[in-house]
Formats: sequence, C-alpha cells, structure tokens
Amino acid sequence: MAMKMNQNDVQMPQKEEGEKEEDRSTSRSDRLVKRKSSGDDSLGSLPKHPRCPLTPSLSPRKRTTSQSKTEPPLLRTNKRTIYTAGRPPWYNVTGTTFKEAFVIGLCGGSASGKTTVANKIIEALDVPWVVLLSMDSFYKVLTKDEQELAAKNEYNFDHPEAFDFELLVTVLRKLKKGKSIKVPIYDFTSHCRRKEWKTVYGANVVIFEGILAFANKELLKLLDMKVFVDTDSDIRLVRRLKRDISDRGRDINGVIKQYNKFVKPSFEQYIEPTVQVADIVVPRGGENFVALDLIVQHVHSQLEKREITVRSALASAHQGQPLPKTLSVLESTPQVRGMHTIIRNKDTNRDEFIFYSKRLMRLLIEHALSFLPLKPVQVETPQGSIYEGKRLSGKRVTGVSILRAGETMEQALMAVCKDIRLGKILIQTNHDTGEPELHYLRLPKDISEDYVILMDSTVSTGAAALMAVRVLLDHDVQEDKIFLLSLLMAEMGVHSVAYAFPKVRIITTAVDKKVNNEFHIIPGIGNFGDRYFGTDTPSDWTESDEGMDY
Repeated sequence: MAMKMNQNDVQMPQKEEGEKEEDRSTSRSDRLVKRKSSGDDSLGSLPKHPRCPLTPSLSPRKRTTSQSKTEPPLLRTNKRTIYTAGRPPWYNVTGTTFKEAFVIGLCGGSASGKTTVANKIIEALDVPWVVLLSMDSFYKVLTKDEQELAAKNEYNFDHPEAFDFELLVTVLRKLKKGKSIKVPIYDFTSHCRRKEWKTVYGANVVIFEGILAFANKELLKLLDMKVFVDTDSDIRLVRRLKRDISDRGRDINGVIKQYNKFVKPSFEQYIEPTVQVADIVVPRGGENFVALDLIVQHVHSQLEKREITVRSALASAHQGQPLPKTLSVLESTPQVRGMHTIIRNKDTNRDEFIFYSKRLMRLLIEHALSFLPLKPVQVETPQGSIYEGKRLSGKRVTGVSILRAGETMEQALMAVCKDIRLGKILIQTNHDTGEPELHYLRLPKDISEDYVILMDSTVSTGAAALMAVRVLLDHDVQEDKIFLLSLLMAEMGVHSVAYAFPKVRIITTAVDKKVNNEFHIIPGIGNFGDRYFGTDTPSDWTESDEGMDY
C-alpha cells in the first residue's frame, strides 16, 4: 500500500553523496518521504490496524525526576483499577523466551518533544504492556566536585560522559529479553540518584528516549526502530527555559548560560549528526500526526509477525509419556480419598466444599514443605540437653498465588509458615485467541533470593502455570527453588510444566488422566473458583487455570 505524505510530515534520512554537513542540517525539513529499505522490516508497505485515534491534546511534561515506567492498559475509577488487556505469551512450549520486546529509540535535542512523541505513540498503539524508558534515569552519580559544578550550571549534562552507558545497555538488553529490571531515579534538583530504584517488567513494546539515544554502538544494536525528533532550535530553547525554571528550580541566567555553553554545542557535535542512523525523522514532534501514524502502523505490523500460540501446542504434546520424577502426589490415604469424594461431588454444598478444600490445602502445603532443604542444627532443651534438629537452609519462603482461585490456598500457607511474604499474579484467557494473558502481578522485593511456593487450585493444560513460572524466572527466581502446588492436576499439565521447566518441583493431591476438548479436567472438580466463592461464571468468560484450568 503506497502512502502519500506531505513533504514536511516524515523524512527518511539519507545523506546525499557530496552533501556538506551544514547543508544536510538545514535541508532535512524540505525532503520528501524516502524508503530506507525494501526488506521485511521496511516502512514502505504497511497494513492498517485498528487503534486509538491520535489526538492533539496532551499535558505538557512537568517533572523533577527521571521517568521510566510500565504502561499496562487500565481504567481507573475512584474505587478500583480495571485492567483492560493482558500480555500474551512471550515464550514457547519449552518455556524459553521466544519473542523479544520491540524497542523504539527516540532521539532529539533537549526539549525537542521526545517524551510527548513517546506518549502519543503509547496512546495510539493501544497494545498491552508498553514500557517507557528514559535516558534521563541513567545520568552518572556525580562526585562532590561535579555536584558543585552542577549547582553553578558549570557541568555538561549533554555530553556522552555524563551518562552511565554501561548500566543503560545492561538494563535495556534485559528488558528487551523480557526480564525484570531495576531503573535508577535521577533527581534533577539535587543532581543525584535517589536511594530507591523502580522495578519495571512486562514489555511488549519498549520506547527508549534520550538526547543521546543513538550515540552508543551497543545501544543502536538493541533498537528495532530509530526515530529522530526534529524541532526548531528556538522552540527547544523556549521549552527548556520554561521547564528548567518552573519545574527544576533554576534561574533564567543560569539556564541561558548552560544552554549556550553546553547544550547547543553538544547538540551540534553529538546529537544532530546521529540523524544519519535514524529510520525516520519526525519534524514538529508530537504535532506531526501523519508521522506518528506511520510509526504506529509499522509497530503493529512487526508485532503481528511475532505472535505465537502456546495452548494448542501444549494440548498435543507429551502424550503417552511417563509422569516426571519432579512430580510428587500426596499419598492417597482413605482420608484423602474421602475428601476428594466430597469436593468432586457436584451436589456438595458450598460450606462443605470450602471446609474439605481447606483441609486438603493444609495437607498439601505440609507435604510440600517437606521438600525444602534443611540443614542440621543443635539446640539446648529446657532440661539442658542438646537436641539434634533441622532448620531451613535457604533465606526464606515466599508464597505466590495465581488469582483468583490460587488465593484460596494462602490461608493454609500462612497457618504453617509464620510471617510469610505473599505475591499475586492475575492470568486470564483471551477468548479471541484462546491464549493465557498476564494482566497483573505484585511480587515481594528481592524475591530472587527466596524459595517460592506457587499456588493454584487446578492445572489442566498448564498454560497459566507455565506463564506464572516464566514470570518468576524473569524476576531471577532460580528454577529449582520454585514449587508448583495445586489441589488437582491433569497429566497434560504436569507434562507441560515438567518439559518446559524440569527443575520445578510439582506437588498435588491427585492427578487425573484426561482433558476434554474444552480443556476441562476429567473427571475433574468443576470450576473451583465459582464453587468456593459462590459465584457463577458467565458462559463467555473464564479465568485461566481456575478450577476449569485453561
């Protein structure tokens, strides 16, 4: 599909043979649209996609600290937060990260409107889980002498040496691979990093913006699309004056002095020349809706190429295989068998269903704790004798529930593990694609050091359990420290998890052999969440891995 543009809407930067540097910088805004390449990733031929319309209304940027944030799609009311879309699988049936985040690099001079362009793109993309990563977060920690220079407006914040490129490359590389990262928060008023760092996770798209976003070779390798925001120097100066005086507490003489001494020369020496590596140049910044629309279409086309399916692949895999050695099933004593009889019976009332489910949960968790590594210790008894005992060899245990049904197991865990920390993951099925989607997560700090008990009521295909384990691994939890607990599992789900994550310990009270065409466990237990909470699920909506386990 050929796209016609006005000559000032979009430019594909190409330096003409023999063109002088000063001619290139003045002629950019007069160029017609040019295609940079004709390969699969070219911007020349793009399909149309449904998306949010681009609108000119956006609040001006006001901040005193650096901004790097996750943007899950949500609606906020005065009483609740509603997540409107989830993150589809970013891994294959082996549990390996299959598709990396699509990274858009935004470069341009100070106050050129990069953040405005980034927010416009986020608004128009209308895709779940977009992360905005600002280069402002990665200023180096200043020495005492450098801080004194900064207070006098004598420190050059626009020079490449002012940024911690090593940390920036490390963080962006991990984020692109789907890992959880920690981003420093830079305080522009005090010219230093704050003690707290912000955790960012779950990127389908990463928008990375900064004045020197194209100035490092390792950074350029991580960018899937490079956009240069081209704004008139007079406009940039006016914006900088307003921002630094009103938002950052600077005086007008200091701002002008810093601009003439550092900002303008650095732009001409380090920033403006990088326009040569850009895939697209956007004149007029956030007001250029034609250019933004082109960027959005290209990102949509690239995301479509990266779509994968997990659940259907799980349903057809591992048939006829023996159960893995990492599986442990609670001994089927007459007592356990009797409790299963009660909770599986469709005529059991809700009170009895809850009572016997809780009993089974308590037995399951006690059984699971026996697999934690223990070290020998000696204690002195009140009689003065020495007792040879055992104590947990790890730092601590953390519980993580897959909402909503997995949350029912938290009370049993807290009853046997004093002061245990809890996390939550919300995974639901997208009924258009049939795939599990990550909607929300809240994990305790430093969970990477813990043994994690991952809880859900049932596991059928294992699709949601697979996603939850992948989330934990992305947060650097060691695979052999993850225990997946469920009241009931299907053989298919056991195989799926064990095949993808062979070091994860799988613990349940029973394993059923079959799963029907709707991915319900047979004979099964019904919809555990509905039976436990006394709710009725609409026929067109189902929670992943909740009782019916998808």
